[in-house]
Amino acid sequence: MTGDDLAAAIQAALADLIEAGDLPAFDLPEVRVERPKSREHGDFATNAPLAAAKAAGRPPREIAALLAQRLSGTPGVAAAEVAGPGFVNVRLDSATQGELARTIVEAGQAWGSGDALAGRSINVEFISANPTGPLHLGHTRWAAVGDALARVLAAAGASVTCEFYVNDRGVQMDHFGASLMAVANGRPVPEDGYHGAYVLELAAQIVADDPGITSLPDPEQLIAFREAGYARQLAQQRAVLDLFRTHFDVWSSERALHDSGAVERGLARLVEQGHVYESEGATWLRTTDFGDDKDRVLIKADGDYTYFASDTAYYVDKRARGFDLAIYLLGADHHGYVNRLRAVAACAGDDMDANIEVLIGQLVKITRGDEEVRLSKRAGALVTLEDLVDEIGVDAARYTLARYPADSPMTLDLAEVTRATNDNPVFYVQYAHARISSVLRNADELGIDWRAADLDPGLLAHERENDLLGLLGEFPRIVAGAAELREPHRVARYLEDLATRYHRFYDVCWVLPRGDEELAPLHVARLWLCAASRQTLANGLELLGVSAPERM
Repeated sequence: MTGDDLAAAIQAALADLIEAGDLPAFDLPEVRVERPKSREHGDFATNAPLAAAKAAGRPPREIAALLAQRLSGTPGVAAAEVAGPGFVNVRLDSATQGELARTIVEAGQAWGSGDALAGRSINVEFISANPTGPLHLGHTRWAAVGDALARVLAAAGASVTCEFYVNDRGVQMDHFGASLMAVANGRPVPEDGYHGAYVLELAAQIVADDPGITSLPDPEQLIAFREAGYARQLAQQRAVLDLFRTHFDVWSSERALHDSGAVERGLARLVEQGHVYESEGATWLRTTDFGDDKDRVLIKADGDYTYFASDTAYYVDKRARGFDLAIYLLGADHHGYVNRLRAVAACAGDDMDANIEVLIGQLVKITRGDEEVRLSKRAGALVTLEDLVDEIGVDAARYTLARYPADSPMTLDLAEVTRATNDNPVFYVQYAHARISSVLRNADELGIDWRAADLDPGLLAHERENDLLGLLGEFPRIVAGAAELREPHRVARYLEDLATRYHRFYDVCWVLPRGDEELAPLHVARLWLCAASRQTLANGLELLGVSAPERM
């Protein structure tokens, strides 16, 4: 029985008490079930009597006593006791608790998935870098966190689309083209241009593919270098993201937004809602009506659209494509975008608390021990995604970056994340999965077909077994919470706790027969518990985009 199962049983018990006349009719509260801090207080605790007291017009302990009595007759509940000012502590019988092992193994990769966000259509946009250089460490954090967020949202039942917005229009693209043209012709890079060894490499590749490019007149040459550099750099970004196991369903182009008429359609939507006005020859959006610090220009006095016009059109376009929620993951230097993007949603006639979310990620510092380090080989002062992967690998990078709340600055210690010890969280969790895989391989080698053997879940009654089963049962709630709170790091922290609980169980509960010992039902039950733990670890690592090795 999981916490959700018990919550449903409590809801049903309260309804039964009302129907029987033991309680007056009242609107049933949302039932919350939690694990007590001390196992001496049972497997679960609920504050439902406290939550219901006001509506029912009865003292909380009186409701708790009635609820405990009713729950005591529920299949799978060994005992229910009143505690404190109106809590009910519930103990499950060992057979009900142990049956969870079978549930998990039979669910397989679906274990942990749920329907908390069923019916939601969510667009998650992250990274969205200019195609003018390698992806740097800030992008890398969003590559890990954004992808993990999309995975937990999908596991919670949402329909999720991952989107990369390519900023392929505007003055920065011209600066990029001018930088490539300059180095190809042996000239200094313009002061406002792009620097780093990658510019030299990229220019050389373009000239090698098209030797006549440097013979073009400068205006044509700039465009040619810009377009060739754009195509190559975007391909490089896509390739390195594939390497990092971060995949996008949609690559959306700012140019295409303008070429398709989406910008005009977006503007028309805003005009229709009554938030557009003219001033000083320019066209403005009155975002101050919805919390922005100043109104924003959509069309400049010279008739050119601003970047902000693209941003507004892009949001309207997302909503037109059927997404009921647009999530933006932006870098630490984009705090000013939070209110303006929320204001865009409101100006477009949407609910800025329901249809848009803007998450800000903080900076990452790279150290080796106590010293800050620079890894970049090609991009000047930048640390690139490729540099980080070359240094520590995909698994360590993804897990470590997704392990912390994205809105908190973090320090990534290269010495720690590459150390094969229990002090390294990613190693610790992966090792637990590999350790269980070894146990199950040994069972196979001994000819034990635990899947075909009868499982007696009531045998899983040891304190360490109950402790492990209790945490395994929390996994669906952890996934749902990570999705609803947009905090995939909760999955990582759960996995570390699960690895600890498994090691404690394994240290005192012998799983396989020893020597000439005959296979007993307890061995079979513990193998089911091992398999359930391995499945949960694997599913959690998959949500983080991290591999679950069978050998280490």
